[in-house]
This record gives sequence, C-alpha cells and structure tokens, in this order.
Amino acid sequence: MIRPVILYEYPFNERIRTYLRLEHLFQRLQVLVDRDEARDHHYALVTLFEIMDVGARADLKSDVLRDLDKHRQQFQNFRGNSQIDQRVLEESIGKFERHFSALNAISGKAGQSLTENEWLMSIRSRSGIPGGTCSFDLPSYFAWQQQPPITRRDSLQQWVQPLLPLAGSIALLLQMLRDSGTPQKVIAPNGVFQQNLPQGRTFNLLRLCLDEPSGFIPEISGNRLMVSVRFMRMDERQHLTPAGSDFSFEMALCS
Repeated sequence: MIRPVILYEYPFNERIRTYLRLEHLFQRLQVLVDRDEARDHHYALVTLFEIMDVGARADLKSDVLRDLDKHRQQFQNFRGNSQIDQRVLEESIGKFERHFSALNAISGKAGQSLTENEWLMSIRSRSGIPGGTCSFDLPSYFAWQQQPPITRRDSLQQWVQPLLPLAGSIALLLQMLRDSGTPQKVIAPNGVFQQNLPQGRTFNLLRLCLDEPSGFIPEISGNRLMVSVRFMRMDERQHLTPAGSDFSFEMALCS
C-alpha cells in the first residue's frame, strides 16, 4: 500500500515561481473544463484570465524558450556516448525541439490572441467585480452558460488552444527540474532545519515530502546560500505555533 504524503515545493527564484503558478493554473483549468456544470465553466474562464495575467510578463516566453534550448543543447552533448541509449536520447531531443518550435510559432505574449475577442474581454473586465457577471450585467454570457455542456466545452477548448504550447513547455521543464533532485531523509531538531547550500551550484527548487497524518506545516525560506525550514502546527483556532519537537522528513534540492 502506498503511504499518503503531502508534497511542498519552494522556488528559489522568480522564474520558477512563475512556472509553478502557471502549472497550478493549467491543472485547475483542465479539471474545470472537463466538468459539465456551467458554474465550473465560469471558473474555467476565470482561470483562463488568471493565466493571461501571469503570462503577461514580457520576458516569460523568452525565458521558456531559453530553458528549452538549454536542455536541448545539454542532451545533444551526449550524442555518440556509448553509455547513453541513443534512441531514448534522440526522443528526448526531439521532444524539446517540438515544444520549442510550437511555442516559438506563437506571436506575442501568452493568450494575446484572446485579447482580440471583445466578448471574452467584456467577461474578463466584469469578472474582477464581485458579482459582476450576473445575468443582468452580461446577458449574452448568461445565455452562453445555458448552452449544453459539450457546446460550452468546445468553446473553452478553442480558447485554451493558443495556450497549450506554453502549458506543455512548462510541464516539460518542471518535470526535468524535479527529476534532477535526489530525495534524502533529514531531521529537524525541535522542528527547525537549516542547511548551507554548496557553493558553485545554483538550485532552483526545493521539494519537501511529509507523511500526510503528521499535522506539521513547513514554513520554508531560502536563498543561494542556505535553506531553512521551520515546522508549525495549527491549533483549534487556526493559529500556527512552533512544533517544538524533532521531526524527520524527505527533502530534495533540484537544479
């Protein structure tokens, strides 16, 4: 039987922080699109708008393309290495090249083509107002919500389509990042753990795994020199208090 666990991730820089936020939003979007309720499809649209907001960063696309190309070049250096399965290597190189080409073929920022849809943008502007998408505010949107689920889902998938190259690229990059870390068991004396990071190596992500029933909540901080984790507990009033006891957990540093 697989033990239940809770996985926490802490990004060490703004670029990875943005990748994780977008991954979270894309995963939520997919769940909501696949459902049938009009209310779920409303929040799918709200999530779509959030993705557009996060993706509005001017350097996001160039960051993703640069990271894809960096990994592709690293894999290319292993061509001809007898210790590497060349078939698997070429598949990996091809995967990065496909994602690079698909993302590079899209002009502008994430979701920029959607800004030309005046109807969607009217919903976007009203969705930031509490209760701003009521039937009397947006009757055409209310009418859309009354359509059959398959019709609404087809529309949503059409609007999501321009964002798929970004979603796929970020998923691939985060998979590579997570796979680069080796989990290790460590102990936090009195609920506090600190570790100096090796110099000359840049870490981008910390992954922390806890047994689900533990009740401990980690407060993580870190920079290029060290990482610190303080474990807390939540009392009956939902206040966080220091755990104050030794605690073992699993941690991986990913570069």
